[in-house]
Amino acid sequence: MYEWINNKDMGAPHNKKRYGETWPEFRVQAGLEILDKLKNKVIISGGWAWHFMSEPNHTEYKHAHDHKDIDIFVRKENVAEVVSLLLQNDFEKVWTRYDHLASEENFRRYEKIIELDSEKTFRVTIDFFERNDLETIEVNGFTIVKPELLLSFYRNIHSSDKCWAVMAAKELIAKGINPVNHPKLTALPI
Repeated sequence: MYEWINNKDMGAPHNKKRYGETWPEFRVQAGLEILDKLKNKVIISGGWAWHFMSEPNHTEYKHAHDHKDIDIFVRKENVAEVVSLLLQNDFEKVWTRYDHLASEENFRRYEKIIELDSEKTFRVTIDFFERNDLETIEVNGFTIVKPELLLSFYRNIHSSDKCWAVMAAKELIAKGINPVNHPKLTALPI
């Protein structure tokens, strides 16, 4: 699976002086809005999966989990409907260097540019993979990649393996503790 992205040490080391920085509320809200519209048709992966597995109303620390993009898996029978929903919500297909490479997941990327009141813009990026065989869990009405499987994706699909949630989940699962709603997923490491 995606051998072309494989990198043994994918995440860059964190600058600990920046711990405590939070994601802008507008970015979090934009992600939540589109995921709410897609939630019955997609499986959430990556940083947004850790977001939903974290305690409700947690602080959105940048180093806890990644909100730069939204990673989703879509069952093949739902692909047309998800693409339609994305297009209806002003997302556009964008080309990446990975598009021409063959893969079982049929990777594609969709983006939407949102203008803020301050005339600044930001981009909402959705990385879209087709897959029918994922182990999942339900958390707060969202379907999420099972934590143990999600951790295995940091070898080849996701890159933010230094996020606190990923490191905490590895530790918790190794101890036989379910990471869902565990405070360590968003706790500042000491």
